[in-house]
Amino acid sequence: MKPGDVISYLEMCAEERVNLQRGMNFHLRSDYSVILMSLRPGAPYADRIEADGRVLIYEGHNAPRNETNPYPKQIDQPMRNPSGTLTQNGLFYQAATSYKKGIKEAELIKVYEKIHSGIWVYNGIFRLIDALQEESNNRKVFKFRLELSDKLVDVNTDRELVDHNRLIPKEVKLEVWRRDKGRCVICGSKDNLHFDHIIPYSKGGSSLVAENIQLLCARHNLEKRDNIE
Repeated sequence: MKPGDVISYLEMCAEERVNLQRGMNFHLRSDYSVILMSLRPGAPYADRIEADGRVLIYEGHNAPRNETNPYPKQIDQPMRNPSGTLTQNGLFYQAATSYKKGIKEAELIKVYEKIHSGIWVYNGIFRLIDALQEESNNRKVFKFRLELSDKLVDVNTDRELVDHNRLIPKEVKLEVWRRDKGRCVICGSKDNLHFDHIIPYSKGGSSLVAENIQLLCARHNLEKRDNIE
């Protein structure tokens, strides 16, 4: 799977070989974690993109709603469960702290973004480099800083990949999706779609304007890559 691939929820679960029920999944595999994000209006958490698409600021998650906690958004996001074990927030926070202290390498995190009902985009692999707790609406929330590097590790093959993409803003993805009607612009296929840079980022193309982004199916995306000089 490549950054920019458009997939369904079932395809995402098949890729990770698990039914993804929560947004934060620490060490889903032995060598990486997985988070699900959304920048859509009404999204439950305040994720955001910075540094021209190279940095993701990901908000931690609330305590589960239950009889003793009917209003999770009114209390601090938890570091620990009632049993004393670390929550997902705590696990990610601990990993970021270990990296900052030089104890461990940065945690690798695969990031998937929901852009429409049932439609997700694989945003690539990020490095977890920082975490903090900040005040928001009279409570403490976690903020995790994830950085997309030019050199990424393919977690399935341990092969180093050179990548020059930046995250395409949510507004651009939605505009392109509507403009191209959720189909490959060449053949009209609705399967195995990819957000493609018409002019590659490495050659000066922008990720920030819809005019430089198009939907291609896997076959035509591969054919285009083979023809880039």
